[in-house]
Amino acid sequence: MGGEGKKKKKNLVIYPGSFDPITYGHVNIVDRALNIFDKIIVSVAINTTKSGTFTIEERVDMMQEVFKDEPDVEVDSFSGLLVDYVRERRAQAILRGIRTVTDFDYEFQMALANKSLDPDVEQVFMMTEGKYLYHSSSIIKEIVSLGGSVGEMLPPIVEKRLGEKLRT
Repeated sequence: MGGEGKKKKKNLVIYPGSFDPITYGHVNIVDRALNIFDKIIVSVAINTTKSGTFTIEERVDMMQEVFKDEPDVEVDSFSGLLVDYVRERRAQAILRGIRTVTDFDYEFQMALANKSLDPDVEQVFMMTEGKYLYHSSSIIKEIVSLGGSVGEMLPPIVEKRLGEKLRT
């Protein structure tokens, strides 16, 4: 479509979230999104009204370890409005993973709010693969706190650090 002589635009997407902790479900969304986007910025949303299990710095550190071998994934954090951050980073879209109808309902409302704040920012929803459907952070934290194994739900560095946090 008339692309002769034009430089290809790099497709950049922001994948925001609390990632407390990052799970294999999140990693799967990133891996699959790399088939669509040239670069993904996985960014921890700094929410001053919530206290997490891990600090923002700990989450960023673990995610950098998880994605260290993937040159097309950058790990970052942000505060404030997501659409402002997307504009600042010059991204074309926001990526969100959807596990359940409840997730969709919430994400749909957020997408409408973001679209009203910036009509140019696109939103992409990606369904979680079935085997990751029930990997919620609250369930994972409960299993770990009770001494259970979550090796099939979390990358090794995350499982190790979560165990150190919750079993002390």
